[in-house]
Amino acid sequence: MKLALFDLDHTLLPIDSDYSWGEYTLDIGWCDPAHFKTRNDEFFAQYQAGALDVHAYVRFATEAIRLRGRAAAEAAREDFIRDVIRPAIRPEALALVQAHREAGEQLVMVTATNEFVTRPIADLFGIEALVAVQLARDEAGWITGEIEGVPTMREGKVTRMGQWLAERGLDWSRVEATFYSDSPNDLPLLERVRHPVATNPDPRLRRVALERGWRVLDLFGPPPADH
Repeated sequence: MKLALFDLDHTLLPIDSDYSWGEYTLDIGWCDPAHFKTRNDEFFAQYQAGALDVHAYVRFATEAIRLRGRAAAEAAREDFIRDVIRPAIRPEALALVQAHREAGEQLVMVTATNEFVTRPIADLFGIEALVAVQLARDEAGWITGEIEGVPTMREGKVTRMGQWLAERGLDWSRVEATFYSDSPNDLPLLERVRHPVATNPDPRLRRVALERGWRVLDLFGPPPADH
C-alpha cells in the first residue's frame, strides 16, 4: 500500500489552525484577553522549541469550549472554518493532495492539533483518515480536557501511525509512505517513512533535509532570504 501522510499546520495550511482557533475564541469573547493571549503565545513558543507539555496545552486550549458546551462550541467551530480556515486554504495544497489521490494512494492527515479543530479541516481537503490528538470524553460524550491515548506529537506520531497500520493488518514493512511536514518536531516520522518531504520547512528542518538529501518543497512560494 502506498500512503501519503500530511502534517497540517504550516504544511497544508499557511497558518497554525490550533493557534488560530485560540485567537478566534478570544475574538468572540470566550476568554479573558490578557490571560489567554499570554498563555497561548507561551504555549506556541514552547511548541516551536519542541518543548510543549501537550497535556497542559490541551487542557488550556479546550477550556473555553468545555465551559460553553457542545452546541455553542460546534456552532463557533463552523464559523471559524468559514471565516478563518477556508480563506487560508491554498490551491497549491489542494493540488498536492489531489495528485496523491489520483495516484491511488491512501491519504492520512497526521497532526498534533486536536480532533475537534482538525476533523472539519481534513474534510475540506477530502482526507478521510485523520490521526490527531484524541480528546477524552465524559459519560455524556463531551470533552473533558484530557487526552485519550498517545498524543500525536514527535515520537507519538510514529506510535499512532503504527497503531493505525496495525488496525488494518499492516505494518511499516508493508507500506510505502511519503510524509510532508514543516517542523523538526516531526523528525521521528520523517525518519520512519521511505519518502520524507520537508515542506515549507523552518530553518532547522531545512538544514536537516539538505544534509540528508531529502526533498524540500516550498509549497507556498520561495522561503525568506535568510533561510
